[in-house]
Amino acid sequence: METSPSRFKLVILGSAAGGGFPQWNCRCVVCSLAWANDPRVKRRTQASIAVSANGTDWALINCAPEILSQLQATPALHPREGLRHSPLTSVLLTNADIDHVAGLLSLREAQPFTLMATPGVHGVLAGSSAFDVLAPNVVERRPVELGSSFDLVAGIRATIFPVPGKIALYLEAREQAEQGSLTTDREGEQTIGVELTAGERRVLYIPGCAAMTDSLRARLEGADAVLFDGTLWRDDEMIRAGVGTKTGARMGHMSMSGEHGSIEALRNVNVDRKIYVHINNTNPVLVDGSEERITANKAGWEIAQDGMEIAL
Repeated sequence: METSPSRFKLVILGSAAGGGFPQWNCRCVVCSLAWANDPRVKRRTQASIAVSANGTDWALINCAPEILSQLQATPALHPREGLRHSPLTSVLLTNADIDHVAGLLSLREAQPFTLMATPGVHGVLAGSSAFDVLAPNVVERRPVELGSSFDLVAGIRATIFPVPGKIALYLEAREQAEQGSLTTDREGEQTIGVELTAGERRVLYIPGCAAMTDSLRARLEGADAVLFDGTLWRDDEMIRAGVGTKTGARMGHMSMSGEHGSIEALRNVNVDRKIYVHINNTNPVLVDGSEERITANKAGWEIAQDGMEIAL
């Protein structure tokens, strides 16, 4: 009996948090393994994914600074016809973080595609003349509202929804000046999740999340796959590593471990595949065979790596 062809294809182009792994100037314990070419760790670029329903037309979710090397490493995204061509038809942004938008500056060779984001994120891009390299007569900037469903690419519908989080780091000073404080777990346009459906298949991509809510937990129930924020193993990880002063909560990311971590929060949620993405360079789950990796795997979680493919 012939098996039916896959109707949902996903490629994890990049699986690391901001700065990639190893970070260019970091010698924490985990980065030091990468610099020494230790076989227990694999280098990773900053988080983004590509999705397709037919293997011909593709969409990106987020556009990392390393987008050129990510495209070059993915044959399905290579140009195939004529002098100018790309299988890329659209890009959807989950927030305005540098590691999610900087790659847009590299997609400036007069190639048409549709750039989708919430009105707030589009406003941030419009406020920087650098992004004018995406000529408006070539790249359509399409606002998409929270709660809306739309065609992301041929055969795939996307629904965007708010998740607890904060605005991009470079916008924090403005928020503090305007509001007198900084909110790190607010739900709104500044941090969104994406639900992708193709036929009966359903996948959720949530690279940033500050806290688990009942509504988010309910949305994840029954999904074929969930790609979820795996930034830190523990909340004070960067402080303990001696390379930062902020907790995960301060950065708008819930940790993997602990009473309020994502492993515990999603322990009883019925999902076929749980995959951690957006993994910080200090996170010991990056080390194959580490106690933390074993714990995550035993709890049913996979650890994403660049080039990982999911077909449903």
